[in-house]
Order: sequence, then C-alpha cells, then structure tokens
Amino acid sequence: MNESDWARLQVLLDAEDGPSLPALRRDFPGLAFVRCDALDMAGSRPFRVTPTTDVYLMDGRDHCVSLTPDLGAATGVLIAARERS
Repeated sequence: MNESDWARLQVLLDAEDGPSLPALRRDFPGLAFVRCDALDMAGSRPFRVTPTTDVYLMDGRDHCVSLTPDLGAATGVLIAARERS
C-alpha cells in the first residue's frame, strides 16, 4: 500500500457509516480487506483508530499473514468494528 492509497482509504474509513467490503475491494483491487469485531483483536495495537473502528494493516507477503505497522509492507487491511457508544 502506498501513501496515496492510504489517504483515499482514510477518507472512506472516517465516513460515519464506513465503507462496505465490496466497495473497498472494488476501489482497491490490489488489497485484501477483512472485517471483524474489535474484541477479536484484543491485545493488538491498531495502525489507526477511527470513531467506530480499529484499523490494522496486514502483511501477506510471506506464507502466513501477520499484522504490520509498515504501510509499505501492507497487502491488506483489517477493520475491527467497535460498539458505538
């Protein structure tokens, strides 16, 4: 992922309802997108926090997918939804 992709993605993630996975996959065809509950990611440090989600970058270049803080190594994005307060 590059800075331009991240800037475009940030705008979508900051929207009140957030983007749908099909829309993200259509708009960013080179990236993988996964959605889960924030409780599933307990103990992990998000790359970015929005009002309703924790955002993690995934690195799938090796055999196993791992979380990464490195935007340049990111091959995907995990969006962990939090309960709205």
